[in-house]
Formats: sequence, C-alpha cells, structure tokens
Amino acid sequence: MVASANITVVRQGVLAGMAGGLAEVAWVTLYAGLTGGDAAVLARGVTTAAGVTALVPASPIALGVAVHMTLAVMLGVALSCAWSALRVHRPSLDNPLPFMLAALAGVWATNFFVVLPIVSPAFVHMVPYAVSLASKLLFGAAAAATLRWQPAARLRPVRLGRDWRASDWGGQ
Repeated sequence: MVASANITVVRQGVLAGMAGGLAEVAWVTLYAGLTGGDAAVLARGVTTAAGVTALVPASPIALGVAVHMTLAVMLGVALSCAWSALRVHRPSLDNPLPFMLAALAGVWATNFFVVLPIVSPAFVHMVPYAVSLASKLLFGAAAAATLRWQPAARLRPVRLGRDWRASDWGGQ
C-alpha cells in the first residue's frame, strides 16, 4: 500500500511539474513575442547555466528546453510530496494554490538571488525580475490546478515512507 501511495504522489508531481514547466515556456515565449525578444536565447541560457552545453552543442535550444522540463518535473515531484505531507498534518487543507505560490516564490528568490548569481550571473539578467517571478508564479498556478484537477480520491493525504499503517487509512 505504501508503494501505491508513493507512486500516486510521484505521478501527481510529474503531471504538476510538466504543467508548470509548460506554463513557463508559454509565458517566456509570449513575453519574447510581445517585446521583440528571442525565447531561444533563454533556452540557450538554461543550457549554459546547467553546464551541459557540451552534451549537444548543435542543439542548445532543444537541450535547454529538455533541461528546463526535467527540472520542472523534479520540482513538481518535490512539491507534490511536500503538499501531501502537509495535508497529513492539516487534512482540512484542500486548495494547493497558496502553498504552490508561496513555494514557487521561494524557489524564485533562491534561484535569482543565491544560486544563479554564483552559477550563471548572465542568466539572472536575461529577463526582468518581474517577468521571471511571473513565470514561477504561473508554474505554481499550473501545478496547483493540475493537483486540483486530478480525481479527489487520488488527492487524499498520504504518509510517505515505510512506517505507514493501514490504520492511517481507517483500517483499509
């Protein structure tokens, strides 16, 4: 039963991460189109910031999108696990939107004020802060919508780990 609960949380996270990652791609593409910019520059920047440019030097844009989506899925899984754990302690919570927006604002602040200035200072200045923050908040909104969209039976809080007991599910 633990494995099934864990798989459900991971599946939710993968879907949430994909939705969030695609929302960011759409937002950056829209922003670039409205401002006369080039979204491909940002995709190349992701490849450079991740340090994987040498892997596929002929396709830095495709690699940048792949890296972005991989990170988005990983983040989605982590957020899904955190949301599930939070709901174990506060089962009355039923709307993941405030949690996701707060978490993604924290991710954005950590990325743009701590990690990226060290790893890839140029990446921080590729788009204005407000645009990158909006991108992360859209990720959070898309991830929350994805979690809410899934059937309610699959969104019940689950205890992750080996110490899970059938009594936690009301004897099931």
